[in-house]
Amino acid sequence: MQITNNGFINLNLEKIELIKTGIIYDHFIAIDWSQKSMAIARISNKNPDKVKITIGPANLSGLKEHLNKIKGTKILTIEESTPAHWLYVELYDCIEKIIICDPYKNRLLGDGAKNDPIDAKKLCLLLKGGLLHEVFHTTENIYKLRKLVSSYEDIISQSVRLKNQRAGFLAQNGKSKKTKELPKETIEKLIQESQDKLINGYTEVKEKYLEEISIFCKRDKRLRFMKTIPGIGEILAVKILAMTVDPRRFKNGGKYLAYCGLVKHAKESGGRIYGRRNTRYNRVLKSAYKTAALAAIGGNNPVREYYEVLIKNGLAEYNARHTIARYIARLCFGIMKNPKKYEPYLWRKNRCEK
Repeated sequence: MQITNNGFINLNLEKIELIKTGIIYDHFIAIDWSQKSMAIARISNKNPDKVKITIGPANLSGLKEHLNKIKGTKILTIEESTPAHWLYVELYDCIEKIIICDPYKNRLLGDGAKNDPIDAKKLCLLLKGGLLHEVFHTTENIYKLRKLVSSYEDIISQSVRLKNQRAGFLAQNGKSKKTKELPKETIEKLIQESQDKLINGYTEVKEKYLEEISIFCKRDKRLRFMKTIPGIGEILAVKILAMTVDPRRFKNGGKYLAYCGLVKHAKESGGRIYGRRNTRYNRVLKSAYKTAALAAIGGNNPVREYYEVLIKNGLAEYNARHTIARYIARLCFGIMKNPKKYEPYLWRKNRCEK
């Protein structure tokens, strides 16, 4: 172990890299990309104490040319942002490994002076030290489904907002939200007509999105199998697969439940536990599994039977609902990882084995 000129402790990181990935990288590169300019920072293993900074206009072809001129194995990092996935896809073939890192955890960037070259340099040092938290990205086509779901969510929220505005406008005039008759007063008639047109427009767009979602469900066997789980329909199945993308990126089911916001982490120090706290989770997945749990409990199905067993065993209703949400999440995780049909009474078999 030795202290380098930049103040970082060198823990023989080359050996750590070899153990983790099987590759010793010759160059560590960080890019700070903005709409008009880019800053590229690079550390080479031949001169690990020097960070080389290159500044230029934001140009993809120029960036590719710059990277191709660098000889040897390269690892590159970019902070998660709007153009991050686009850069990930475009640079995928130019680099041995790309890490899209979580800016929330890059605390070093908030210290001291801040501009693009400084941020790129700090990112490069964090990359060299193995201190970056990777955000999952992929070049697989399933990522397109994630964009579809995200856009669908926007359409739904905008449509609901318009309907609420219309209901509020009608309530001001003492009318029900179901009223279709237009008012006689010119201004009020204009407002209601414009709201109705926008709502009808969003409804038509929503139908087109639902058609695309149905096509995805017919093509993907994972979606077909998930739909057989009580409480899971087309929309929820597509949301779950789109947000998960690839279940193999999670080491086990527990990690996946944490990503879904269905488990909490214990706060422990000195052998004592000081309560529990939520992880940073995917809100779409948590909402999907909570909704599925409520839908399953409200029906007549094996999941409802499991819920009743939990209540009989003395579990509080809210804890039982939460257990059902976790149970459905584990089922979906298993189907996405190894596509096969849903087995209804698996929970009963597991209890008998114990």
